[in-house]
Amino acid sequence: MLSTIPSERSYRRSRLLLTVFGASLVLVAATGAALVAVVSNNVEQAAIAASVASDASIESALIATDVPAADLSMTGVTAGQVVQIQNQLRDLLVHAPGILHVKIFAPDGTILYSNRDGLRGRNLGPDEDLEQAFDTGKVSPSIVGADDPDAATTGLPAEDQLLEEYFPVREADGSVPAVFEIYRDATPILVTVAKTTREVIVVVLVAAIVLGLLLYFIFQAAQRRLTRQTRALLEASRSDALTGLLNHGTAVAGLADLLEKTRGGEGCTGVALIDIDNFRLVNDTHGHQAGDRALLEVARIMRAEFAETSILGRYGPDEFLVVAPPEHSAGLESAIDRLRDQIAELSLQFGASERLPVTVSAGICYAPADGDAATELLAIAAIVLGEAKASGGNGVRVADAGPAALGPAERSSFDVLAGLVLAVDTKDRYTKRHSEDVARYGLFLADRLGVDPELRKTIEIAGLLHDVGKIGIPDGILRKPGPLTVEEYAIVKQHVALGDSIVRDLPNVGLVRAAVRHHHERWDGDGYLDGLSGEEIPLIARILSVADAFSAMTTNRPYRKAMSIQEALHRLEDATGSQLDGRLVTAFIRGIETADNAPLPGDGRPLRRMWTPQTSVA
Repeated sequence: MLSTIPSERSYRRSRLLLTVFGASLVLVAATGAALVAVVSNNVEQAAIAASVASDASIESALIATDVPAADLSMTGVTAGQVVQIQNQLRDLLVHAPGILHVKIFAPDGTILYSNRDGLRGRNLGPDEDLEQAFDTGKVSPSIVGADDPDAATTGLPAEDQLLEEYFPVREADGSVPAVFEIYRDATPILVTVAKTTREVIVVVLVAAIVLGLLLYFIFQAAQRRLTRQTRALLEASRSDALTGLLNHGTAVAGLADLLEKTRGGEGCTGVALIDIDNFRLVNDTHGHQAGDRALLEVARIMRAEFAETSILGRYGPDEFLVVAPPEHSAGLESAIDRLRDQIAELSLQFGASERLPVTVSAGICYAPADGDAATELLAIAAIVLGEAKASGGNGVRVADAGPAALGPAERSSFDVLAGLVLAVDTKDRYTKRHSEDVARYGLFLADRLGVDPELRKTIEIAGLLHDVGKIGIPDGILRKPGPLTVEEYAIVKQHVALGDSIVRDLPNVGLVRAAVRHHHERWDGDGYLDGLSGEEIPLIARILSVADAFSAMTTNRPYRKAMSIQEALHRLEDATGSQLDGRLVTAFIRGIETADNAPLPGDGRPLRRMWTPQTSVA
């Protein structure tokens, strides 16, 4: 139906353009015909006027010199005078080329004189042009055929065309005693008119052809532009205005169509929902333009990563939908991993903000293993996406994989430690990796210091739980992608006290409580919450302070991009004696720079028993 409607509209639009084009050509033709008629008539009138002016001079001279007013009568004129006047008229034909016949009429229509003998005294009957000449005293020329009754006296062939001219002879008192009639060969006039008409027709035809071609190309261009606009409008109705990917409705319809086409076939269809981590807070802190920029960057990388046969759409405000057909579904997970790696390399900066990281989480499911309907698959993908976001963000979850697939007995076997860490993960998607890193760095520093095994085990647990108090910090503050206000920072500082309250009832965690409460104390006494300084700060808290500082600087945070290892180590060194215990910093830096097993940011080495179900706390 979508393809039929644009086709019908295009047909109607083409037919309309053809109608307008045809009407334009008809108008051009009519205008050209009218122009030819007007020009021909004007040329003819101009030629006649020129002949009339010339003949009027001849008539005036003849009357003035050779035909006295007294001779303009049938009576009182001798035969010799008649012969003399008629000879003068014959001479006129000789000396004025083009004049074929001359007559002089009396007011009653009687012929007084003529270049032809035998016409004197004849009356040719009523003649409107002659009467008009006597009545108005005006020259009245017209072109007639030689077969005209009045022109029959010329004795010319019937096919000849003649210019008939009547020149009233005026007396001083204004009376008209006679009318001078001249018949001139109209052929030169008609030839001139015909030639001019042909030239005008040629000019009009050339102009019409040029105009027709111009109209053709203009209408062709208009048709192409309208076609492009129609396609653009159709595409706009299918695409997201910001990213250019398919919009929600079109992407879901594409998924449904693909499932219908591949139903019962081999292979599986992959469905992935991708969500930009911390997107709402970026919008709230830096404005919608910042959020739009993040969306555009993610969409750009998606286009480059996924096959052209895959369906890519903007599913929600900060979510994207990827549908991989059976021939590409096997590589969906690896493609999303590559996508995450490329996005992790992005860093956006807005105004005076730090370079902000961009990460995404993804939930994946497959048809028909996880469902065979679009709504069912999308619901499952949304659930596993929620798990990926709750597990710290920047992760991928596949349906029926991981903790969600564990049976009730296995899930119930998670110990209290895992439960607390999972609670923090659900609260703050960035805390999982940070907590693991702090534990790894803390264990590494403990090994460099040679602490006893019991303290080492406690450092591991304390590292995982050092930020457990963030459960009580409001999301808007905890994930704010920008500097905190004084009031917000005062709230954040309370997480150590809340963490101390949460872990105080766990068995065998006296040192853990000290680590949780005091890991933000400073060597110079300017830390929080108790303002301890130097050796007053428990060793376990000082160890975690070094690990926490290094992890915070080398991990992407919502409000800034991660630092390089060298820059982070340099800043640790700068904090010696003010924020951190110099002895511990020196041991940590030397170990990171020289030890073969030094834990580096992002190496992903899991802690022993970190997420393994246990029955008790060690």
